[in-house]
Amino acid sequence: MPTFPRFARLAAALAMPAMVAVPVGAQAPAVPSIAPWLSPASPLTLVSARKTDRIAWMVYDQGLRNVYTAAAPAFRPVRVTNFLSDDGTDLTDVRISDDGAVIVFVRGSAPNRFGWVANPSHDPRGAERAIWAVRSSGGTPWRVAEGGAPELSPDGRWVLYTRDGQIYRARVLRTPGVPITAMDTGGLPLIKAWGRNGTPRWSPDGARIAFVSDRENHAFIAVYDVAKRSVTYVSPGVDCDGTPSWSPDGKSLAFSRRPGVPFGNQTQRGQGSIGNPAGPAANFSAAPQVGNPASGCGGGGFGGGAPAAAPVNDRNNMRASPGFYSAAFEGGHTLKLMIADPVTGRAREVWQNAPRDSVFTTLNNMVWSDDQVVFPVNVPKDDFERWYAVPVSGGAPVRLTTTDGLIEDATSVSFSRDGGKSLIYTTNAEDIERRHIWSVPVSGGTPRRMSTGDGVETYPQPLSSGKQVAVLYFGAKTPASVALVPMEGGAPRIIYPTLDKTFPTASHVVPEVVKTKAADGLEISNTLFLPKNLRPGEKRPAIVFVHGGPRRQMLPAYHYMQFYHWSYAVNQWLADQGYVVLSINYRSGVGYGKSFRDAPNTQGRGNSEYQDVVAGAKYLQGRADVDAARVGIWGLSYGGLLTSQALARNSDIFVAGADLAGVHLYGNIIDSTNLAFKSSAVGAMDGWKSPVFLVHGDDDRNVDFAQTVGLVQLLRARNIYHELIVVPDDLHESMIHENWIDTFDRMGVFLRRFVWDKR
Repeated sequence: MPTFPRFARLAAALAMPAMVAVPVGAQAPAVPSIAPWLSPASPLTLVSARKTDRIAWMVYDQGLRNVYTAAAPAFRPVRVTNFLSDDGTDLTDVRISDDGAVIVFVRGSAPNRFGWVANPSHDPRGAERAIWAVRSSGGTPWRVAEGGAPELSPDGRWVLYTRDGQIYRARVLRTPGVPITAMDTGGLPLIKAWGRNGTPRWSPDGARIAFVSDRENHAFIAVYDVAKRSVTYVSPGVDCDGTPSWSPDGKSLAFSRRPGVPFGNQTQRGQGSIGNPAGPAANFSAAPQVGNPASGCGGGGFGGGAPAAAPVNDRNNMRASPGFYSAAFEGGHTLKLMIADPVTGRAREVWQNAPRDSVFTTLNNMVWSDDQVVFPVNVPKDDFERWYAVPVSGGAPVRLTTTDGLIEDATSVSFSRDGGKSLIYTTNAEDIERRHIWSVPVSGGTPRRMSTGDGVETYPQPLSSGKQVAVLYFGAKTPASVALVPMEGGAPRIIYPTLDKTFPTASHVVPEVVKTKAADGLEISNTLFLPKNLRPGEKRPAIVFVHGGPRRQMLPAYHYMQFYHWSYAVNQWLADQGYVVLSINYRSGVGYGKSFRDAPNTQGRGNSEYQDVVAGAKYLQGRADVDAARVGIWGLSYGGLLTSQALARNSDIFVAGADLAGVHLYGNIIDSTNLAFKSSAVGAMDGWKSPVFLVHGDDDRNVDFAQTVGLVQLLRARNIYHELIVVPDDLHESMIHENWIDTFDRMGVFLRRFVWDKR
């Protein structure tokens, strides 16, 4: 059994059936360490100040997580925090004040379902999640308060955050001579009100705070006046108000309005008296959900949403009767855009959707930009994501992103610093395998591509001067970098990091995109890594990589998500060892349109995406430079799921695999006739013959650790060779860099034994 000199915390087990003729204690073939490939400092997030040309970003540097900043004109990167231990403490939610003087961030992971903050270094004192701050000019960072998701005031003096349905404010910058109160440190809430209160938003001048107060079957927009310490409810009614967004001048407030929750969808507390569901002997304040409702307007079931489950004795004979299970405004509308005066609380309607509208059903993530309210729309039967704008003066929505391409999430979109006259976004339009920066006026017009070249650009952050946009940049041989793109368009200029000689740039190959066809005829895009030293007539072993998600897209360059950044490096590392590597963008991934993403019969409904994996493997077997008898597979999460599928269903194709934190049983039904069971790897366990390398952290918040516990019992019962690494207290993706080095190095040895040497 191998020893683990570097990890006292790394528990491992090696199962070896008698029929496998491998001597105990045999030395594994020498495999070069992955360490140099994972050595560069990787920027993972990016923010820019509103009133000065300064940016800040979080860096992951071999397990050390720190904040960096740079400012015009030189944009010289400076590290402003000094967290120098690979202890697994996450660093997220970087924010910067309008003047760029103060940066806040969160240290510590979000709690799991039991309320525990991740503690992968096994600190006996436990771990916490707290808001921290640091000056961009340097100095010692300081802890502000326990909490997360900070909303930094424009002047950088305060942060807002929510806890237990209430809104807290903590002091970031202290005024000499002014005493610190419990409210300044998060000991008492700033705003304590009935309901689940959240989504706090500072006005541009910091004088007011808008927030949502969810009251379970209705929700209010409220405005807190900082100087007066008073709350004004904005046009309160019986409906579900949300998504507050301030005008650029702070004089008005936009919000969305949807109908309140009808009787048929309301939470049923009991069969008590009318107007008091808890019964005549109880008062409303004693009901168990009052003060912090368990479900609310954001949970669906209103505005034409899906009805709640009816009581057992209800035959739903009232479903066809208007207003019992559906909700709409007069005329059949289900969505309104409202503009309010934050001082008086009076609001007016400026737009409403059409009756039975299937396009404009939500204003989630809307932003008041220039004189428009801009928001994403999931258009039915449209294969691509769209952003629209509605004039605050009223009028029909205008489509802004006429480009056909993916706009992935909130980090893909920003607005110019001239009052928001332009929407700046990341998309794969016109280059489906990559990402580039585009812009379009928020009033409408023709989008234009800003960033040029064959790299990948994400996370656009316009600078206040309007001259440049800061981005995260990735290339085929260039890992994650901070770069600047001219506003008028051009090639990205990298300002961070500077790679040293330890990084194997010259050992990288430029991958190529190849197409395969699944058994049902669907075309699949794949990324192929060919070894540099591949000689004519030579047959090499091959490795298939399957990503997780499954809503992901692998690119022919370093990836913008941390694990896939590493997995791209791992695939380059494997190619450098001599393997032919194929990364498969199987159906249900993003980037190729919603019809591809929402392909039928995937996951527990038939696992149709597995045929894309088989097609990729058969493509490799058909290549003249691949030994068809030496094909392996690896992946994490959903990639681990597909790895286990491959080994269970096709040990005749895949001679070995590495399953990292994979799912092995859809649902919890153990019944060979059940579709979800048959779609799972465990439904084909009796066909599993190939060795497998398993890794899992037991505080995984994405895939239950029970998935690996259950699989190992099946492997043991069938004498299937497996190697197992279990990391106590670690997450879905390990938070400890040294763990990754150890995991990939051991995986490399495993693949050399069972794929390259085919022992």
